[in-house]
Amino acid sequence: MRITIDSNVCIGAGQCALTAPGVFTQDDDGFGALLHGREDGAGDPLVREAARACPVQAIAVTDD
Repeated sequence: MRITIDSNVCIGAGQCALTAPGVFTQDDDGFGALLHGREDGAGDPLVREAARACPVQAIAVTDD
């Protein structure tokens, strides 16, 4: 699995970090970010739910 966050689209709603805190966080400006070493989702079953929860669809999850 590969996760990307489009920083040009993200509005900092924080739904990703609330839904899957083991994979997502918010940067110093409040925008969504991946935790270091979690770019592959680390097997977290909530990654896809976090992507669906994003109000602006800034998160893409693709299978390798």
